[in-house]
Amino acid sequence: MQVKRRAGKWADRQMGSWGLFLLPICLSAYLPALVACRRQVPLKPYTAYVVNHQSATLAAVNLADFRVTASLPVSPLPERVLLRPGARQLYVVSATGKISVVTFPPLQSVTTLDVGKSAKDLVFSPDGFSAYVLDPADHQVVFLSCQPPWAAGIRPASNYLEGAIPTVSFRLRINGALADLVLSPDGKTLVASSTSPDLLTFISTKTRQPLGTVEVGQSPGPMVVLPDNSKVFVADTGEEKISAADLATRKLLSHIEIGARPTALLLKPDGGELFVLAAASSTLIIVDAFHDNVEQTFPLGRDPMAGIFGQDASVLFIANAGDGSVLALDVPNRQVLAMPPPHVGMEPRALALTPDGRLLVVADRAASSLAILHADRTRLSTDRSVLITTVTVGASPVDVVVPDVIGP
Repeated sequence: MQVKRRAGKWADRQMGSWGLFLLPICLSAYLPALVACRRQVPLKPYTAYVVNHQSATLAAVNLADFRVTASLPVSPLPERVLLRPGARQLYVVSATGKISVVTFPPLQSVTTLDVGKSAKDLVFSPDGFSAYVLDPADHQVVFLSCQPPWAAGIRPASNYLEGAIPTVSFRLRINGALADLVLSPDGKTLVASSTSPDLLTFISTKTRQPLGTVEVGQSPGPMVVLPDNSKVFVADTGEEKISAADLATRKLLSHIEIGARPTALLLKPDGGELFVLAAASSTLIIVDAFHDNVEQTFPLGRDPMAGIFGQDASVLFIANAGDGSVLALDVPNRQVLAMPPPHVGMEPRALALTPDGRLLVVADRAASSLAILHADRTRLSTDRSVLITTVTVGASPVDVVVPDVIGP
């Protein structure tokens, strides 16, 4: 028994020595992993492209180090910037009837297309080979197509679309004062809203001819089409309702009383719900898109102007131009995530998300800046402030896009 006791004490002493010897090794292996877990993963070097209305420029902002890397002049009074599907091309639409076509990166001007006396609401076909734009001053829907790059004496690019030069291929005159334009997800049907009279005009993209019209409410404006191409909703901006029409039969389905004048429509990606912004009443009206009935009315900040859904559509970001805030709405639970909503400037007008869903960029027209915020749902719920920084980009930024392209 004495021998066993002594042997046991000797083993304990040896284990203690080995423990002291192994402790630094274990810590040296564990601590880097612990530090790595606590260290923030670097932001991917996406680039935000911001169009500035007053200075008539297109600015590139690196979203890894938050600096302006380039600024390119475009046509006067630009209002929208759109990414062309399948190509590293940006189309900047100006109220003067010009479309500036720019490749990236780096920013390089390709051409300036003369649409007419005015230009508004450019939409691309799903394949990027065609585009359509309103010319309200001339009462026209203008059809755009791309010619092969070699036809214009330009060396073909690695991507056909990137080297393509857009041209006006057709003009269709529409009666009334044109307001907005939308394209069905399958690319087959254009719908133009107009006033005097208050109509929706349905147009075939194949034949380039009207398919029919339907009377809707007063002053029809912005529209959305369900993902299954079955139904189009239009904001009747002259009264407190929206209208729904069947895309195939071109028949009015319903007038939906919403209790406020609609200014913008945001369709949930699955098509199940329609979120209606009402700027004058500072409210959000949620509509069941399948049954055409109001589900809920939600208070917002002052003068809500734009919105965008997060990656999984569980969060809806809304820019309130009247009080300089951005509201993050938990869509399933109908709750505001960040309270109070972060103030990003003076007049936020346009929103875009990085492709990885980590950052929200906000173009602020009055402050002439781009605000960058954390968009992660967890951070929205826990962080005291999700605003990272603001970057001066140019005079009166009005629109922004963030393509799924990393690095210069």
